[in-house]
Amino acid sequence: MEQLLPLLKQLWLVWFMLLFVGICVWAFRPGARSRFEQQSRIPLDDAPGPLPRQPRR
Repeated sequence: MEQLLPLLKQLWLVWFMLLFVGICVWAFRPGARSRFEQQSRIPLDDAPGPLPRQPRR
């Protein structure tokens, strides 16, 4: 068990580094810019009015 713990710590670090790099690549890929810009404007868009009420069940 004492020999396994350092290996698991290293694998855990490698896993999180790969996850972090993958998320960064996904977020900063060239095709994502237009979608992120559209989504950033959502709070500033005029709402069409109050949402219709849903009938109670």
